[in-house]
Amino acid sequence: MQITIDPDAGFCFGVDQAIRQADELLSTGSKIYCLGDIVHNTTELARLKANGLEVIGYDQFQRLQDAIVIIRAHGEPPSTYELAQLNNIKLVDATCPIVHKLQQRIGKHYTEGKEKSLQIVIFGKKSHAEVAGLAGQTDDKAIIICSNEDLEKIDFAKPVSLFSQTTMDQEAYELTGKEIERRMKLANPEGSINLQVSDSICRQVSRRAPLLEDFAGKQDVVIFVSGNNSSNGKYLFSRCLKANKSSHMISKADELQKNWFSVAEKVGVSGATSTPLSELQSIADLINSIGRK
Repeated sequence: MQITIDPDAGFCFGVDQAIRQADELLSTGSKIYCLGDIVHNTTELARLKANGLEVIGYDQFQRLQDAIVIIRAHGEPPSTYELAQLNNIKLVDATCPIVHKLQQRIGKHYTEGKEKSLQIVIFGKKSHAEVAGLAGQTDDKAIIICSNEDLEKIDFAKPVSLFSQTTMDQEAYELTGKEIERRMKLANPEGSINLQVSDSICRQVSRRAPLLEDFAGKQDVVIFVSGNNSSNGKYLFSRCLKANKSSHMISKADELQKNWFSVAEKVGVSGATSTPLSELQSIADLINSIGRK
């Protein structure tokens, strides 16, 4: 059995930066908290917790004082920073630079568009931490959409500025923009429309999609390693599955099933942008041992 690790897999820049910052802080011996899971990866999160990282939710964060808290790569709304200042919490901001820049762009559009009745529309998952941080730049007045059914929330007679969560499907985002444009034209048959569509999807995720499809298509079986809550993991796995129906997503090694490899000669191992190469290598080694039994 030939086992190949996807050469384009591994941490993205934003996740790598957050993990490095967490490791550096933990090495000082100080008590370190993280607001939400720093990474959507079961194995890596367990490693960090074993080294002393304590993951907390917003309820505990509101009661915390005189502490050190990491802001994960997904980013946070302004209200989090305001509360930290009130409670003497030192924030270590590991927000992904791409997400941070997007937050600034949305905030600028919101501030400048108030007098023009501009609607800020965000294509993303309402429950996702990144979307909460993006919507926070608009005093939570942004319209969150994830499907055509959600488009009913938009007033198509008024200006629209459309953005996307950075890890969404590029094609779905483009189709959504075209559908909004179509409906705005119907609502304004006699005049021009005011629609701005921002290019806000992370290039590291969008570039990986076709490369992953090419990689998956050359294998008999593909094992895709991702946290169950990873947005980019779900998206990339859908592209993997599109190219190879014998693709399986796992969050940890003990989810591997021996029968997946019974007739496989070529096995590919890949993962989300929050899955480290070291874990992919461990999975590959385990598959190799399964193949020898």
